[in-house]
Amino acid sequence: MSPTVLLCFLIGYFTLLIIIAFATSKKSSDNSTFFLANKNSKWYLVAFGMIGTALSGVTFISVPGEVGAPAGNQFQYFQFVLGNAVGFIIIATVLLPLYYRMNLTSIYSYIEQRLGHYSYKTAASIFLLSRTLGSAARLYLVVLVLQRFIFDSYGVPFWATVLISLGLIWSYTFKGGLKTIIITDTLQTFFLVLSVFLTIYFVCSSLDLNIPQAFETIKSSSYSKIFFLDDFVSSKFHLSKQFIGGIFVTIAMTGLDQDLMQKNLSMKTIAEAKKNMFTFTGIFVILNIFFLSVGALLYIFASKNGIEIPLDQVTGKPRTDILFPLIALNHLTTVPAIVFMLGLTAATFATTDSALTALTTSFCVDFLGMNKKENLEKKDAVKKRHMVHIGFSLLMFLVILIINAFNSSSVVSLIFTIASYTYGPLLGLYSFGLFVKNRGLHDKLVPIVCIVAPILCYLFATNSKDLLGGYVFSVELILVNGLITFIGLLLISKKTDQQTKF
Repeated sequence: MSPTVLLCFLIGYFTLLIIIAFATSKKSSDNSTFFLANKNSKWYLVAFGMIGTALSGVTFISVPGEVGAPAGNQFQYFQFVLGNAVGFIIIATVLLPLYYRMNLTSIYSYIEQRLGHYSYKTAASIFLLSRTLGSAARLYLVVLVLQRFIFDSYGVPFWATVLISLGLIWSYTFKGGLKTIIITDTLQTFFLVLSVFLTIYFVCSSLDLNIPQAFETIKSSSYSKIFFLDDFVSSKFHLSKQFIGGIFVTIAMTGLDQDLMQKNLSMKTIAEAKKNMFTFTGIFVILNIFFLSVGALLYIFASKNGIEIPLDQVTGKPRTDILFPLIALNHLTTVPAIVFMLGLTAATFATTDSALTALTTSFCVDFLGMNKKENLEKKDAVKKRHMVHIGFSLLMFLVILIINAFNSSSVVSLIFTIASYTYGPLLGLYSFGLFVKNRGLHDKLVPIVCIVAPILCYLFATNSKDLLGGYVFSVELILVNGLITFIGLLLISKKTDQQTKF
């Protein structure tokens, strides 16, 4: 696949996004527009656009890649997706009504009103750390693909590729913020969904299969097992672990995450926000079935054509996340290669642009108080927001360069692990606020609890085989993390006569 063709595609793609950005922010680019899109978003656009945010570039290449992983993953990921669906329903029926009732811009303002100042700053800091690390790691994996298949041919250094990528994101988000993101994410989600279906079509054509034949081929292959009910103790793939983990990961990393909740808060009413979440949930579940199907077809194609998965230079393990780009860009024709780049670019930048907007919003609201009337109307308010936006772009740039310096997929895995551990304390904080009545906290001790809890959780998980008779944790570990935080908060709580209103 010619790097020049792919580069021209990228230039055209981002030109379109920048045109949309300037069109949507032409009338207004103030902070109210940037933070909540003037609370005038259409629920159906948000529902569709959130798919692109939820399914990052890592999902686009890793979920299909893990289908044929040596560990025997197959379609086990769908168990986790079913848990996600339940989590989304809980968010729509429990958390969204709370956020709307309190008329929040940042969801962490709830913690301030319920638990106190230090608890509030701790919750907001957890989000900033988690989302910065997670988004940087996601963008890093995709920049690697861009570097390998496009920019290496022109002698462009890796740092410049990262800077170009972040510069392009900044260029179409810095004015309109969330108002622009909702439109561009809708477009990018369309490209993402289109690329999934077209990829299935092109791979099936290369295998001389029609759609019914492809379905039967996947069904009869060694990749299609969904439910894992054996070996509850030592298997990470067991249905109960994946399903329960899926529920609480979704509640913590979506419902307690400013990024995805910010879009829900941009609608006029709670009824529209609920319709958005229910519609999004249905599309999300169905689309993941097709992602897994792409993975099975890719492994069938690789087996038929003698394609081997590259090994990681450090760990020596197969880099399953390279399989999709390897086949799409080196073993199929020009059109499928462009379709792949379309989907990968759409998934990655829909996630990263949304994250940068949410990080900027959280810092401006939670640490600079820009949602307060006296600050919102200041002449330099928009200028300060621009500086914060640039600051987070540069921070993400530095994190990606640090990850690249180690040059190993294990480092990326570590970054994701750290980010996932930090969401456990959020789960504990919100659980305490929602379910513990007539008790307040020694607020200044909350940051200590939220630092100690993930450390204890890590030590517990590391030694779980010895402590729990061979039990191995999977994604359900976030529930343990939240529980440890909750217990720690109970220990530093005190009885109060004030009845919580929330």
